[in-house]
Amino acid sequence: MTPQPNPQVGAAVKAADRAHVFHSWSAQELIDPLAVAGAEGSYFWDYDGNRYLDFASGLVFTNIGYQHPKVVAAIQEQAAKMTTFAPAFAVEARSEAARLIAERTPGDLDKIFFTNGGADAVEHALRMARLHTGRPKVLSAYRSYHGGTQQAVNVTGDPRRWASDTGTAGVVRFWAPFLYRSRFYAETEAQECERALEHLESTIRFEGPSTIAAIILETVPGTAGIMLPPEGYLAGVRALCDRYGIVFVLDEVMAGFGRTGTWFAADLYGVTPDLMTFAKGVNSGYVPLGGVAISGAVAETFAKRPYPGGLTYSGHPLACAAAVATLGVMAEEGIVEHAAKLGADVIGPGLRELAERHPSVGEVRGTGMFWALDLVRDRATREPLVPYNATGEANAPMAAFAAAAKKQGLWPFVNMNRTHVVPPLNISEAEAKEGLVALDAALGVADEHVVQGSGRGA
Repeated sequence: MTPQPNPQVGAAVKAADRAHVFHSWSAQELIDPLAVAGAEGSYFWDYDGNRYLDFASGLVFTNIGYQHPKVVAAIQEQAAKMTTFAPAFAVEARSEAARLIAERTPGDLDKIFFTNGGADAVEHALRMARLHTGRPKVLSAYRSYHGGTQQAVNVTGDPRRWASDTGTAGVVRFWAPFLYRSRFYAETEAQECERALEHLESTIRFEGPSTIAAIILETVPGTAGIMLPPEGYLAGVRALCDRYGIVFVLDEVMAGFGRTGTWFAADLYGVTPDLMTFAKGVNSGYVPLGGVAISGAVAETFAKRPYPGGLTYSGHPLACAAAVATLGVMAEEGIVEHAAKLGADVIGPGLRELAERHPSVGEVRGTGMFWALDLVRDRATREPLVPYNATGEANAPMAAFAAAAKKQGLWPFVNMNRTHVVPPLNISEAEAKEGLVALDAALGVADEHVVQGSGRGA
């Protein structure tokens, strides 16, 4: 795992990228992507020999780290046996992946529709909900991200939606609970939960329950800030959906497969949705795979009525073989349990200790290997370190923080005024502590932008 510098090759890789690769979510002439030479475990490195501890898990998908030998071997074995096959056939890797996923999903989510990733999983979940209910509307939260395809981005709440928001997608948004930045003037988690549920039921009533097909929520919102819902909220949403005949969709694309220290975040709350989307951690992103786990009631709708949807690569054998191997590795190595323990014993306490020393940390929140630091200019007012959706000079404090982290050999996940701590689930205790030390140094840069006299101590 020792990086071997080769700047000449790195320059060629970068030149070809800049000449031909069109990058997502980016102004093409304003980006400078790092040329990556290799990766293993919790680390990756560039062609100059710089090694980074990946506290972002790629895009929160390398749940078992990079290049796990058992998963690599399973992909190689499947490639030698059957590289691909059409989705209308029963294929061993596909059947076994579906069985293993269904074993771990809550309740009766026993049918698995495979997609190529999380966004198209959301697309199909919402299509299923609309066909199942015969209703047009979908309710989603402002603080959310559900994917970049047309319907998925329209149910997204964050600003990446704006450029594609048609205003005619049949989407109605509401405020989900988040006590630290409450929209309900709540003072306790219990108040926040009660008022958020009242707000959601009012939205349902004023929109017309008979027009609403689905409510979609990230079980624990990911990119939007890792806000764990208060106790009772998801159960309350489940009850509202039952009361009004609405399909409850939980998006577990980021939170699923051990990220929260449980197989699914829904397990933390004892709630079973009607549909659950997944991707990312299902096979650690080694080969693109996503899907929808479907309840018996929704599946019955399509027992004798064709489901009008599909993908050429649905349940691709290489992706499914990677999923089978990944789920096996996670069970054999106790990775979900490790994530829960390391989060409770090392990451959580370590982040709270950093908050005591750094006035730029307004709040620490999370569980398992799913944490966020909300960075602020002023703890008293909770003013974010940078404005909402800041770019350019307005985003300079967060850019400086990110640069400082990378200088320390830590690759951070940064979004708006937050840094998320989302390393591979099987990161070692020593590696986790190494990351916390680097984060400590980088937060010193964030502290330089704090209003003087705003105080210390979380």
